[in-house]
Amino acid sequence: MQNKPKQVAPGDEFLAALQTRTFDYFLYEANEANGLIADRTRKGSPASIAAVGLALSSYPVGVARGFMTRQRACARTLATLRFLRNSAQSAQPDATGYKGFYYHFLDMETGRRVWQCELSTIDSALLIAGVLTAGAFFQEDSEEEKEIRTLSEALYERVDWDWARNSGATVTHGWTPENGFIGYRWEGYDEALILYVLGLGSPTHALPPESYAAWLQSYRWKKIYGQEFVYAGPLFIHQLAHVWLDFRGIRDSFMREHDCDYFENSRRATYVQREYAIRNPLEFVGYDETSWGVSASDGPGWRTCRIDGVERRFYGYRARGVPFGPDDGTLSPWATAASLPFAPEVVLPALRHFDEIDLNLDNSYGFKASFNPTLKSDSGHIAGWVASDHLGLNQGPIVLMIENYRSDFLWQLMRNCPHVVRGLRRAGFTKGWLSS
Repeated sequence: MQNKPKQVAPGDEFLAALQTRTFDYFLYEANEANGLIADRTRKGSPASIAAVGLALSSYPVGVARGFMTRQRACARTLATLRFLRNSAQSAQPDATGYKGFYYHFLDMETGRRVWQCELSTIDSALLIAGVLTAGAFFQEDSEEEKEIRTLSEALYERVDWDWARNSGATVTHGWTPENGFIGYRWEGYDEALILYVLGLGSPTHALPPESYAAWLQSYRWKKIYGQEFVYAGPLFIHQLAHVWLDFRGIRDSFMREHDCDYFENSRRATYVQREYAIRNPLEFVGYDETSWGVSASDGPGWRTCRIDGVERRFYGYRARGVPFGPDDGTLSPWATAASLPFAPEVVLPALRHFDEIDLNLDNSYGFKASFNPTLKSDSGHIAGWVASDHLGLNQGPIVLMIENYRSDFLWQLMRNCPHVVRGLRRAGFTKGWLSS
């Protein structure tokens, strides 16, 4: 299973090509010496620890699909895990991390904190998900793969999830040495689902069950366009935890109450996104049944323009959402692709549309991250404004969710991870594959 994932859609050259091109980001936007992955393709970009976690998760897919050799994947993974183990963990402002967490952005060469950024709990969770993926995949008896498993366990056990609550019920967004804990907490349905599951599963510094219960109490169940679901506007919120966790048929107390599960919830959110584009209440150019996907992304920039008699306000990087906004006409093909397992019947036509309007342009990493047809480009291209950068946080979900759609590869891998199983059970998940 680990080396030869089954082919659900044999002969689908389009998805295979998209996955291959997208995977190349992790091969080439990397520091081979320490395994750090650039946040974005912009010259001088620091590393993103979330991108590192997605890279660690993607290497097993690369081996299984023949994008890289097992030997190269093992070497890259070892370099990454050794760096994470040996990097400075302290309260000093130029460290790499503290309490087992890591700063959001790190210098690509030194691995030290940049921009006085925060010690990020969610980005650290995405990193640790990748660390655990590496430990689950590299199961051969070589000394290198044994070391990967040892380092994976050590790095997970070092994270002090309970500390990150700062004596509250829910988990804080992070911490800085200059100002202490950030005032915001992970409350309301959001991408922190993966954080809570990993925190609950820790054998050393676990979150208490009441922390997850407090998070569930902050959910909002809504009915939008005929779809009932736990609401979040940006599409990525309905995707990130699903990169690693197979929620099909398993339910926590909230989902049992609503006769649903998180996989079905994400399917409904995907349909809400598409329906919003069809209705197009703000009359943006290019929105329709095959052109949708509003999420966190780069945008045309913070400016206001009058277009065809309508004053339009545009944003830079921002978490966009539907149907309540913010929305400025910017679409994200990567976010559409990451919904592939939930609703392939509507995602595949959209991906083919993005391909038809030539969103690869002059790059080698697959679809451009975002575009805005409402703001016309000087070249007259149908896509309008197109983002100049690729981001590691966008590339990873494309690679991994295409693979989950094609073969369940990552889901099967993580279903065998005892820490993930323990975290789900402590969160109250039952039934489905957890019963076996």
